[in-house]
Amino acid sequence: MQKIRIKIDGKEHLVMVEEPEPGRLVVHAGGEVLEVRSEQGIAEQVEEKLKGKLSSAGKGLVEAPLPGIIFDIYVKPGEKVAKGKKLMSLMAMKMENEVVAPVSGVVKEIKVQRHMTVAKGDILCVIG
Repeated sequence: MQKIRIKIDGKEHLVMVEEPEPGRLVVHAGGEVLEVRSEQGIAEQVEEKLKGKLSSAGKGLVEAPLPGIIFDIYVKPGEKVAKGKKLMSLMAMKMENEVVAPVSGVVKEIKVQRHMTVAKGDILCVIG
């Protein structure tokens, strides 16, 4: 899976894209999962399918604030979380850093495991 930034209506949105088979892309945007064709413009297809929902697209993607190692995970998929709830901790430079929910919602997916090394900007989990 690869993360890319697309510009729709003048705003930049972070989306995750995977290509399960040639010509077919699966785009994860703002808690939504969309199938698009790679022969057409990805941004246009995402905009068409998410019209009216884009204001929150990307806000539920929790990114690593800095490179480090996932020390602990405090939530599970399906769990309701409030904005600011501690989701996981990340060890970086011998310090434990809290990763908190940027929005309220339900944890849709956790993309990391304990003791996994992550880079700054890696998607840690998705809240929808």
